[in-house]
Parts: sequence; structure tokens; C-alpha cells
Amino acid sequence: MSSDVRLDLWTSAFCAPCAAARRVSAEAAALVPDLTVVERDVAAHPDEVESLGIRSTPTIIVRRDDGSEAFRSPGVPTRDQLLVAVAKAL
Repeated sequence: MSSDVRLDLWTSAFCAPCAAARRVSAEAAALVPDLTVVERDVAAHPDEVESLGIRSTPTIIVRRDDGSEAFRSPGVPTRDQLLVAVAKAL
């Protein structure tokens, strides 16, 4: 039985750290088959950004298969930090 975990990657245009967050997210997705990465631009989703309390980009939110938040990182986590968060969400 597998569980799907979603990684929401919130980014913005001209955000240098966002490139590093994309890379770390892609590395985690390559290692975890049930991980889905969804990138969203904060400018395109202002209501959702406000309701989630996102104050900076990049922000990574790892969600369990029921949609609940398991981990949040404003900024760029290390690959290992992200893998531990994903493992806890599975």
C-alpha cells in the first residue's frame, strides 16, 4: 500500500533561492516515487498565499495524502531535511 505525498513549492519571479529549492525538490522527487512536486507562483495565487501564511519565497510545504501539512520550510532546506520530512509524511 502506497501513500502519496505532495510537495508544494511556492516561488516567485526573479527569486534566486527558488532555483535551489527547485533543485532540492527535484532531487527528493527522483528518490521518492510517491512524491508529487507542484510548483506555484505566489503572484498567481494571492488568496491561497494569504490563507497559508506564506511570507517569503521559496516556501516548501510537504503534505500528507490527506492534505494535512507535515513540514514547512521558508527558504531552501537541505536535501536530507526534505527527505526526512517526506519520510515522516508517508
